[in-house]
Amino acid sequence: MSHWVYRNQLSLQNRQRRSYYEVLRDELDQFVTSYALVNSYRRFAASGAVYPFVEKRELKPRARIPHMEYESQNAFLILFLEDTIPSVYKKYIRFFDVNKVSRTNLLRSKLVPLSGAFDRRLKHIESVHFFNFLETLLPVDYALLIQRDPATKARNRYSLTHYHVRIDWPIADAAEDLARTLRYISKDLYEKGEEHAEDLQKKFFEYYSMPVMSGGRRTAAIVASQFLRRLPCVSTVYAGSSETRALFRISEDGISKLILLKLSALEMAELAEANQIKPVTFKKNYLVAREGTSGVVVFRVAYTHTVHARPPEDGKLRELKPDVSWITVESQHVLPAPAAWRFPPLSYNMIYS
Repeated sequence: MSHWVYRNQLSLQNRQRRSYYEVLRDELDQFVTSYALVNSYRRFAASGAVYPFVEKRELKPRARIPHMEYESQNAFLILFLEDTIPSVYKKYIRFFDVNKVSRTNLLRSKLVPLSGAFDRRLKHIESVHFFNFLETLLPVDYALLIQRDPATKARNRYSLTHYHVRIDWPIADAAEDLARTLRYISKDLYEKGEEHAEDLQKKFFEYYSMPVMSGGRRTAAIVASQFLRRLPCVSTVYAGSSETRALFRISEDGISKLILLKLSALEMAELAEANQIKPVTFKKNYLVAREGTSGVVVFRVAYTHTVHARPPEDGKLRELKPDVSWITVESQHVLPAPAAWRFPPLSYNMIYS
């Protein structure tokens, strides 16, 4: 059962809020994709380095990722909520007055370049300069929190309310929460012994399509995603990883991974022909860079959970089988370039080809 309420079960007021949130999220998707992937590609080019394209084996469920950090790859973590996190949860998602987005805090932190004059309207997502301000704060450690502004009750205003937000919910608690939902335990993570508890924690990472021992931001992203299920609203977590060269997106829509993919001239021609698009139109609206006769596109893999990673229909406790897969590839698409307006994602099965 979903922790969030479906749109047709909401009041008219909250349906309007859901619609507004989704429109804003579409804009945020475009910005984050550009920042995580396209801007990173340009940073590699500016440094004279060859971009390390992700291999298709790295996109398979339960794939092992090479342990190497790339300095030119933008890394970040964003939490974007439809509503506001209740203050009772501050000890787990750490947002306090000291890390609230304010002129005083930003000047004191010296983490971002900021002049003495700070327009507080910059933090509102409706501001024309919001994404410039967001980009300034993204390199800051930990997470940024964008949520409905609790100070505005008459209308729905979304703001970047806090920066330097730490996720302090233990991995064991997150794994226990998921395992209880999926009915692999009744109460406690260790109720069937330490080996069983360790297996459940490994499966927790697999559930979110992450390798065990993932880097700090990726681990924080999946722990935050699990914790935010406690709220009766939708939420979206974005994580840019310097190790995987990927953008992770976790929401009520599921789990997806976005990367840059290099296509040969023949592959581009075949993809354009299969979708009845002129080659010149394809290159204009889907390429984010060119390398000789090859083109670079944004590629998205969406994952879905197997029956073993869904609550059982009878609600009874069940035995854990560590070897069975919890996640599988659902869809694969080449996305239009972030600035493209009229063109849809194109189905492109690459991982198992």
